[in-house]
Amino acid sequence: MEINSDFSTRVVVHSDQLEWQASPMKGVDRRMLDRIGGEVARATTIVRYAPGSKFSAHTHTGGEEFIVLDGVFQDEHGDFPAGTYVRNPPTSQHTPGSEPGCTIFVKLWQFDMNDRTQFRKTMTDELAAPVNGVATAILHKDAREEVTYSHLDAGATLSTNAPGGIEILIIDGSITTDQGALSKNSWLRLPEGQALSATAGPEGAKVWMKTGHLLYAQAPQF
Repeated sequence: MEINSDFSTRVVVHSDQLEWQASPMKGVDRRMLDRIGGEVARATTIVRYAPGSKFSAHTHTGGEEFIVLDGVFQDEHGDFPAGTYVRNPPTSQHTPGSEPGCTIFVKLWQFDMNDRTQFRKTMTDELAAPVNGVATAILHKDAREEVTYSHLDAGATLSTNAPGGIEILIIDGSITTDQGALSKNSWLRLPEGQALSATAGPEGAKVWMKTGHLLYAQAPQF
C-alpha cells in the first residue's frame, strides 16, 4: 500500500474529512496520512481507540512516536492523557489500549534504528518563553530530525526553512500558509527545499512540527 508516498511533493490532508477505516483490531480505527507498506509500514496515521478497546502485545521493530490528541492512551507503562508526546524506540514493546477511549497521531518506522531512548513528555511543560507571540518546546532532536511543539498567539507567525523536509499537524486553532488555511487536525508535509511560513488565526494555534526526517523516508527494512 502506498499513500502520499512521493516525498518530493507537497501534501495537505484535512484529516477530519477522511472516513475512518477499521484496523485489524476491533474498536481501533484509523485515518491514514502517508504510508509505505501493508500492516507493517512506514506510516503516519491518526488512530482512534473506542472505549475499552486495545491492541494485542507487540514489539515496535522500527520504533513508534505519538501524540495523544484526546482522551487517555494506556499501556503497561502508564496512562498518557491528551497533550502527551511519547517515543518508543526500535525493540520496545507494549500492549496499548484505552478504557475511556482516545485519539492519537502516530508515526511508525521513522526512527534511527540504533535509537534506544524511550521517553514521554507533557508538551506544554516543555514550552519556552514566547518570542514574538510564539512559544516553542523542543521535544526531541538528533542528527536526523527535530521535533517541536508551539503555541502561537493570534496573528503570530511560525517560520522555518529547515533542510530535510517539514511536517506539521495542527493540534488546535488554525493557521494560514502559502498552501492555504489549515484547521484543527489538518496535516501538511513540505519536501526538501520548501520553507514554511504559518500565521495563526484569531483563536491562535497549537502546532506540532518535525523537520529533517524526509531525507530518510523509506519502506521498512528487515
